[in-house]
Amino acid sequence: MSDLNPYAKFLDGRPLDVILDESAGAIASLLEAIGSANASTPPAPGKWSAAEIVSHLADCEIAFGFRMRQTLAEDNHTIQPFDQDRWAAASGYPGIGAAQALAAFAAGREWNLQLIRRALPAAAHCKVTHPERGPMTFQTIVETMAGHDLNHLGQLARIAAAPMPAKA
Repeated sequence: MSDLNPYAKFLDGRPLDVILDESAGAIASLLEAIGSANASTPPAPGKWSAAEIVSHLADCEIAFGFRMRQTLAEDNHTIQPFDQDRWAAASGYPGIGAAQALAAFAAGREWNLQLIRRALPAAAHCKVTHPERGPMTFQTIVETMAGHDLNHLGQLARIAAAPMPAKA
Protein backbone atom coordinates (compact mmCIF):
# COMPACT_ATOMS: atom_id res chain seq x y z
CA MET A 1 0.00 0.00 0.00
CA SER A 2 1.12 3.53 -0.68
CA ASP A 3 2.02 6.23 1.81
CA LEU A 4 0.26 8.63 -0.57
CA ASN A 5 -3.13 7.23 0.41
CA PRO A 6 -4.52 9.28 3.30
CA TYR A 7 -7.05 6.48 3.94
CA ALA A 8 -4.54 3.61 4.06
CA LYS A 9 -5.06 3.20 7.81
CA PHE A 10 -8.66 2.11 7.15
CA LEU A 11 -7.70 -0.74 4.80
CA ASP A 12 -8.38 -4.06 6.48
CA GLY A 13 -6.40 -6.55 4.39
CA ARG A 14 -9.24 -7.66 2.14
CA PRO A 15 -8.64 -7.42 -1.61
CA LEU A 16 -9.40 -3.92 -2.86
CA ASP A 17 -11.91 -5.11 -5.44
CA VAL A 18 -13.84 -6.94 -2.71
CA ILE A 19 -14.03 -3.81 -0.57
CA LEU A 20 -15.10 -1.72 -3.54
CA ASP A 21 -17.65 -4.30 -4.69
CA GLU A 22 -19.23 -4.66 -1.25
CA SER A 23 -19.46 -0.97 -0.34
CA ALA A 24 -22.84 -0.18 -1.92
CA GLY A 25 -24.49 -3.13 -0.18
CA ALA A 26 -22.87 -2.22 3.12
CA ILE A 27 -24.09 1.36 2.77
CA ALA A 28 -27.61 0.11 2.01
CA SER A 29 -27.60 -2.09 5.12
CA LEU A 30 -26.38 0.75 7.31
CA LEU A 31 -28.96 3.15 5.90
CA GLU A 32 -31.65 0.58 6.67
CA ALA A 33 -30.37 0.37 10.26
CA ILE A 34 -30.32 4.16 10.53
CA GLY A 35 -33.82 4.47 9.08
CA SER A 36 -35.12 6.94 6.55
CA ALA A 37 -36.54 9.15 9.29
CA ASN A 38 -33.06 9.59 10.79
CA ALA A 39 -30.87 9.57 7.68
CA SER A 40 -31.03 13.35 7.28
CA THR A 41 -30.30 14.12 10.93
CA PRO A 42 -26.67 15.06 11.63
CA PRO A 43 -25.19 13.06 14.51
CA ALA A 44 -23.73 16.23 16.02
CA PRO A 45 -23.57 19.94 15.20
CA GLY A 46 -21.27 20.57 12.25
CA LYS A 47 -21.23 16.88 11.21
CA TRP A 48 -22.75 15.40 8.08
CA SER A 49 -25.90 13.32 8.30
CA ALA A 50 -25.93 9.79 6.90
CA ALA A 51 -27.60 11.10 3.74
CA GLU A 52 -24.91 13.76 3.36
CA ILE A 53 -22.14 11.18 3.83
CA VAL A 54 -23.66 9.05 1.06
CA SER A 55 -24.01 12.16 -1.15
CA HIS A 56 -20.32 12.81 -0.56
CA LEU A 57 -19.51 9.22 -1.53
CA ALA A 58 -21.53 9.64 -4.74
CA ASP A 59 -19.64 12.82 -5.60
CA CYS A 60 -16.31 11.18 -4.79
CA GLU A 61 -17.18 8.27 -7.04
CA ILE A 62 -17.47 10.74 -9.91
CA ALA A 63 -14.16 12.35 -8.95
CA PHE A 64 -12.35 9.01 -8.55
CA GLY A 65 -13.74 7.80 -11.86
CA PHE A 66 -12.53 10.90 -13.63
CA ARG A 67 -9.11 10.64 -11.99
CA MET A 68 -8.71 7.01 -12.98
CA ARG A 69 -9.68 7.75 -16.56
CA GLN A 70 -7.28 10.70 -16.72
CA THR A 71 -4.52 8.47 -15.35
CA LEU A 72 -5.11 5.86 -18.02
CA ALA A 73 -5.59 8.27 -20.92
CA GLU A 74 -3.00 10.98 -20.28
CA ASP A 75 0.70 10.56 -19.58
CA ASN A 76 1.82 12.01 -16.24
CA HIS A 77 -1.41 13.92 -15.74
CA THR A 78 -1.91 16.24 -12.76
CA ILE A 79 -5.28 15.61 -11.17
CA GLN A 80 -7.37 18.35 -9.64
CA PRO A 81 -8.06 18.28 -5.89
CA PHE A 82 -11.39 19.57 -4.61
CA ASP A 83 -12.82 21.04 -1.44
CA GLN A 84 -15.40 18.56 -0.15
CA ASP A 85 -17.26 21.16 1.90
CA ARG A 86 -17.60 23.49 -1.07
CA TRP A 87 -18.82 20.59 -3.20
CA ALA A 88 -21.35 19.71 -0.49
CA ALA A 89 -22.65 23.26 -0.40
CA ALA A 90 -22.73 23.63 -4.19
CA SER A 91 -24.44 20.25 -4.64
CA GLY A 92 -27.04 20.90 -1.94
CA TYR A 93 -26.35 17.77 0.10
CA PRO A 94 -29.00 18.56 2.76
CA GLY A 95 -31.70 18.35 0.07
CA ILE A 96 -30.61 14.98 -1.34
CA GLY A 97 -32.22 11.87 0.08
CA ALA A 98 -30.10 8.94 1.19
CA ALA A 99 -31.76 6.56 -1.30
CA GLN A 100 -31.11 8.92 -4.20
CA ALA A 101 -27.47 9.38 -3.17
CA LEU A 102 -27.01 5.62 -2.76
CA ALA A 103 -28.45 4.98 -6.24
CA ALA A 104 -25.99 7.49 -7.73
CA PHE A 105 -23.09 5.98 -5.79
CA ALA A 106 -23.99 2.41 -6.75
CA ALA A 107 -24.28 3.24 -10.45
CA GLY A 108 -20.98 5.11 -10.47
CA ARG A 109 -19.28 2.37 -8.51
CA GLU A 110 -20.43 -0.36 -10.87
CA TRP A 111 -19.12 1.65 -13.83
CA ASN A 112 -15.80 2.31 -12.09
CA LEU A 113 -15.41 -1.33 -11.05
CA GLN A 114 -15.71 -2.36 -14.68
CA LEU A 115 -12.84 0.01 -15.49
CA ILE A 116 -10.72 -1.17 -12.56
CA ARG A 117 -11.18 -4.84 -13.45
CA ARG A 118 -10.20 -4.19 -17.06
CA ALA A 119 -7.23 -1.98 -16.14
CA LEU A 120 -5.58 -3.94 -13.33
CA PRO A 121 -3.00 -5.27 -12.94
CA ALA A 122 -1.52 -3.93 -16.20
CA ALA A 123 -2.24 -0.28 -15.41
CA ALA A 124 -1.30 -0.38 -11.72
CA HIS A 125 1.85 1.70 -12.24
CA CYS A 126 0.38 4.33 -14.59
CA LYS A 127 1.60 7.62 -13.17
CA VAL A 128 -0.39 10.64 -12.12
CA THR A 129 0.40 13.59 -9.86
CA HIS A 130 -1.77 14.95 -7.08
CA PRO A 131 -0.78 18.57 -6.38
CA GLU A 132 -1.10 18.10 -2.61
CA ARG A 133 0.23 14.53 -2.30
CA GLY A 134 2.76 14.25 -5.10
CA PRO A 135 3.38 11.43 -7.58
CA MET A 136 0.81 8.63 -7.45
CA THR A 137 -0.29 5.70 -9.57
CA PHE A 138 -3.54 4.19 -10.78
CA GLN A 139 -3.14 1.65 -7.97
CA THR A 140 -2.88 4.45 -5.41
CA ILE A 141 -6.20 5.85 -6.58
CA VAL A 142 -7.86 2.43 -6.22
CA GLU A 143 -6.35 2.02 -2.73
CA THR A 144 -7.59 5.48 -1.80
CA MET A 145 -11.10 4.66 -2.99
CA ALA A 146 -11.23 1.53 -0.84
CA GLY A 147 -9.85 3.26 2.26
CA HIS A 148 -12.19 6.21 1.72
CA ASP A 149 -15.15 3.82 1.57
CA LEU A 150 -14.12 2.10 4.79
CA ASN A 151 -13.64 5.43 6.56
CA HIS A 152 -17.17 6.54 5.69
CA LEU A 153 -18.66 3.10 6.33
CA GLY A 154 -17.24 3.45 9.83
CA GLN A 155 -18.95 6.81 10.22
CA LEU A 156 -22.25 5.34 9.03
CA ALA A 157 -21.84 2.40 11.43
CA ARG A 158 -21.32 4.80 14.35
CA ILE A 159 -24.46 6.72 13.34
CA ALA A 160 -26.39 3.44 13.08
CA ALA A 161 -25.18 2.34 16.54
CA ALA A 162 -25.96 5.65 18.24
CA PRO A 163 -29.23 6.17 20.08
CA MET A 164 -31.71 7.83 17.77
CA PRO A 165 -33.00 11.24 18.83
CA ALA A 166 -36.40 11.28 20.46
CA LYS A 167 -39.18 12.54 18.21
CA ALA A 168 -41.14 15.50 19.50
